[in-house]
Amino acid sequence: MSDDPKSIRRPRALGGGQSGRRRTRFKLKRLIPRSLLARSLLIIIMPLILLQGISTWAFYERHYQTITRRLSQAVAGEIASVIDVLERESRTMTNVEMFALADAHMWLNMRLLPDQELKEVDSKLLPSVLDSRLGQALREQLWHPYVVDSQSLTHYVEIQVDLGDSILQVLVPRRRLFSSTIYIFLIWMFGSSIVLSAAATLFMRHEVRPIRRLAKAADNFGRGVDVTGFRPEGATEVRLAGTAFLQMQDRIKRQIQQRTDMLAGVSHDLRTPLTRLKLELALLGDDAATESMRADIQQMEHMIEGYLAFARGEGTENPQECDISEILRQVVDQARRDGAHVDLHIEHSMPTVARKEALRRCLANLINNAWRYGGNISITGQWYRKGVQILIDDDGPGIPSEKREEVFRPFFRLDTSRNPETGGTGLGLTISRDMIRSQGGDLKLEEAPGGGLRANIWLPG
Repeated sequence: MSDDPKSIRRPRALGGGQSGRRRTRFKLKRLIPRSLLARSLLIIIMPLILLQGISTWAFYERHYQTITRRLSQAVAGEIASVIDVLERESRTMTNVEMFALADAHMWLNMRLLPDQELKEVDSKLLPSVLDSRLGQALREQLWHPYVVDSQSLTHYVEIQVDLGDSILQVLVPRRRLFSSTIYIFLIWMFGSSIVLSAAATLFMRHEVRPIRRLAKAADNFGRGVDVTGFRPEGATEVRLAGTAFLQMQDRIKRQIQQRTDMLAGVSHDLRTPLTRLKLELALLGDDAATESMRADIQQMEHMIEGYLAFARGEGTENPQECDISEILRQVVDQARRDGAHVDLHIEHSMPTVARKEALRRCLANLINNAWRYGGNISITGQWYRKGVQILIDDDGPGIPSEKREEVFRPFFRLDTSRNPETGGTGLGLTISRDMIRSQGGDLKLEEAPGGGLRANIWLPG
């Protein structure tokens, strides 16, 4: 074997141990509940269960077995005393009188069984604590063979002692051999635990409810739904989060309103000189120079409208219940009238809550883009419990994977020329994704199964 350190293989226990620990952590994470209510109850109830288990074990190990042992020792001592009296030659009372005295004062039902043998006890039965403690006590007190039968009778434990010429049968009430406080202890412990767990569950549900309301309000606001009737409540930390949400909502609304007002003024200021230019060109007459200038003005109007639509957003329209299937049919019918070849496969009804007109413009924009760069368009729509998925596929050249996120940047165009007829203004996809995300959904570009481009739209239900 070589002594070269390089030739010695290093053990792989470290890597295997790390992967094993990762698998163990992963399995533990899968066992941990996801909701805050379940985790809070787990934090409250698990220590309670452990405390009950430890208390039960300690009570069973100490109190129950100690009491049973002492009671068994008392019964064994009484039986041994009776046997001692029976074996003595000088006695002042008969067997019947002595057994009656034991029954009256010691609750031991005794009788002699002459010419019999010790009964056989089924050895397959597992010995209980009572059997082991009573057997140990009898071994300490008696020198005679004996058997203990705690299974045949319901309310008594039968003990048989071989006295040589006869069998002494002793029936001991079960209540003399063990204490019933174990049942009272368990009933009180588990009963109080159930009551406390139920109270903790109700309390935690009351504490978690404001967090759910805050999450619902934030989700509605993210989807553009007007949040009304929400007020901070619950614990101090939850109230702080609710107050911060309301302040954030007011700031965002104020910012949107300021932006809209500013853009309304910009729109008016830009359109006024363009209108004067149109009038002046109309007075100049029709020639090649004026036609070129009119085309430039139209391009400027088209670009200004695109810029304003991107900056203004769709915040003025309120979300409402609508059927996406009906909107898709209307947009596809219009595209077909314009000459597009569209293959539509959608469900009969796909209800959701969205800004209807904004969604219509978004779908029309995506379909027009697919028609511009591809010959055939395939649209698929599916409704799920959590939302609606729309797939718009074309058979065009597609977009390289490294450019599929860049095309959503404002004013980014794959066409390097500045001709709006070939590449547009670079705002179509940006506006479309902005509309979808403002309603709580998402828009992604993927490779179509036929090799073109796929627009994958997801809207929450």
